[in-house]
Amino acid sequence: MAGHVSQPGATVTSRALSLVGAFDEDHRRLTLTELADRAGLPVPTAHRLVAELVAWGALARTSSGGYVIGRRLWDLGLLAPLQAGLVEAASPFLHDLYGATLATVHLAVRDGLEVLYLERLRGHASVPIVSTVGSRLPLHATGVGKVLLAHAPADVQQAVLANLPRITPYTITQPGTLRRQLARVLRDDYATTVEEMSLGGCSVAVPVRRGQDVVAALGIVVASLKQDRPRLVAALHVAARGIGRALTPAPQGAAGYTPP
Repeated sequence: MAGHVSQPGATVTSRALSLVGAFDEDHRRLTLTELADRAGLPVPTAHRLVAELVAWGALARTSSGGYVIGRRLWDLGLLAPLQAGLVEAASPFLHDLYGATLATVHLAVRDGLEVLYLERLRGHASVPIVSTVGSRLPLHATGVGKVLLAHAPADVQQAVLANLPRITPYTITQPGTLRRQLARVLRDDYATTVEEMSLGGCSVAVPVRRGQDVVAALGIVVASLKQDRPRLVAALHVAARGIGRALTPAPQGAAGYTPP
């Protein structure tokens, strides 16, 4: 399926953006023909625009002749208020948390009906995971996702509960079961998963608040939660409170860190 199909009469800008938008989590490297197809453009048009995007640094050409997102887009992305401000404020606490646990540490926000991972710290001893910085995963199958879903508006919860795909044999796919878990998240102020996103990985996550608003979720992925859950929850809460104190108030009228 094409990424963002260009409409007849589209401007040069919209056509160029449709080429950039052709990349996603499952399409990180594309040939010129694939780019043109996913953007809904004739190959000659795509060829001309891709050359300009490469010259500017938005795209880069690989040794095999394919194309990937360029470093300049990544550099610009780091300037976005959400990522720059939140990640910068959280960084010291993420490193402290990783140093204390040696487990994979995640910082994430909600992006529509998915989890968007803003930062990840992991080492050689960490449990294998599927998330990467910039990746999006299901809300219902991740610890950080359950935290964000529990604090999401009712319409977001309804949309997610209406579609709960099974990712592993342990993924929660029953709406009633997930509703009860979300209620416990609000009561206990943390969420857990047990091999629901990837086999061999369990997670625990807590909300990050700016004032009374939940603006992100902080999580840890480990092999088991049977013994260390209280210690991990306590460490996460300490780090989350530190991040919350480090966040400055959003300018009046700005989107700040409020999830969509």
